[in-house]
Amino acid sequence: MALVHKLLNGTYILRKCLKPSVASCPFLGTRSADYCSSSLEKPAAAPGKASSQRKTEGNLEGHHQREVALDITSPEDKPEVSFDKAIKEEIKDHFRRLKNDIVNHWIGPEGRPLHEVLMEQAKVVWQFRGKEDLDKWIVTSDKAIGGRSEVFLKMGKSNRSALLYGTLSSEAPQDGESDRSGYCAMISKIPRGPFERKRFYDWSQFNTLYLRVRGDGRPWMVNIREDMDIIQRKDQMYSYFMFTRGGPYWQEVKIPFSKFFFSNRGRIRDAQYQLLLDKISSIGFTLADKVDGPFFLEIDFIGVFTDPAHTEEFAYENSPELSPRLFK
Repeated sequence: MALVHKLLNGTYILRKCLKPSVASCPFLGTRSADYCSSSLEKPAAAPGKASSQRKTEGNLEGHHQREVALDITSPEDKPEVSFDKAIKEEIKDHFRRLKNDIVNHWIGPEGRPLHEVLMEQAKVVWQFRGKEDLDKWIVTSDKAIGGRSEVFLKMGKSNRSALLYGTLSSEAPQDGESDRSGYCAMISKIPRGPFERKRFYDWSQFNTLYLRVRGDGRPWMVNIREDMDIIQRKDQMYSYFMFTRGGPYWQEVKIPFSKFFFSNRGRIRDAQYQLLLDKISSIGFTLADKVDGPFFLEIDFIGVFTDPAHTEEFAYENSPELSPRLFK
């Protein structure tokens, strides 16, 4: 009976006393009161643990502040640029390229054995498979003289060709000097060697220019320049026509080098000279058909090859009256 009375009193006290203490519950011991209060209140951390926790939080906060400080760069803390070091690295790179050129020259043309070069019947000079191939070309239009034509160059849809496109406008610029306008062009950059020395292409063993293009039916002018700075001006070139068919199909264009005629500032000269194939500096494509509107020309590759069926050396006649230097 006494045991039942104790159990009933203990249950009542645990239910009614939210914060038991020794004074309010004298029949419970000191340990029972502490246990009851600790089970109902939030446990407090020990002094040692609290200090270590505050120290850890302070370390994390300080580390975070250091990371933020590293991310924010002061305007005064600019990276130092050493021009002397840049110049030295540039000179080293040029000497390295010069060494490679000397080694390749002893091996053969373009670093290949001579017998391989002599037996070569076809060669791809330019192809378009990435942005680095586009960097070898420049585009220009009559905007340089105040015209309104626009021309752009980008990679094709499948990154396997170059797409030259834009808008041609034959409206003359309102500058009071030019009375003609309307051209767009794409020109290859002159190759450079060590110390920015000019290089040239040697096509003397080939007789035909070979292109794979796709156009919109417009006629283009193919221009070839020689590397003859001493006796030739920049406006002199050798040209021939290229007619595109239009439509979705690719076409292969073959132009013998003997067909290229000599011109200066866009005018065909009376005195014609044969193209020197061992001193080629660049090639270009010009559109100037006086038809205003959009245009495009897609190019897969540009190469040269030897056509055994073509035996013509020069397609144009000369006479002592036209070319006295050729008949001395």
